[in-house]
Amino acid sequence: MLETIQVNTPDHCVAVDITDLVSRKIQESGIQSGVCLVYVPHTTAGIFVNEGADPAVLEDIMQALEKLVPWRAGYKHAEGNSAAHIRSILVGGSAHLIIENGRLLLGTWERVFLCEFDGPRTRKLRVKMLAG
Repeated sequence: MLETIQVNTPDHCVAVDITDLVSRKIQESGIQSGVCLVYVPHTTAGIFVNEGADPAVLEDIMQALEKLVPWRAGYKHAEGNSAAHIRSILVGGSAHLIIENGRLLLGTWERVFLCEFDGPRTRKLRVKMLAG
């Protein structure tokens, strides 16, 4: 089963919690056990799983990415968003998640995030669920 989720990102560089959106698709699918692949088909965005309880964690992650890959650093790409492309490579464009008892099997504090590196934009996520 393949689903699409549309997310409007609110800022230039931001992590958006998409856990509930993905969970809703799993519940609608009726799959009780299997795997869920969340993929963002955009070269300036990423997907990751990390702590969602303390917002400072996300701030630290975004700040660390800014230090690793500053927005302005003499890049050659004419659009001026090379930093966004590089950050998306570092974060990755997908996450594989386990479905058990009709729900995402995440750790106590874990959430699923769409990471925007060149927003605000409208992003489409592909969610592929496989029973098994």
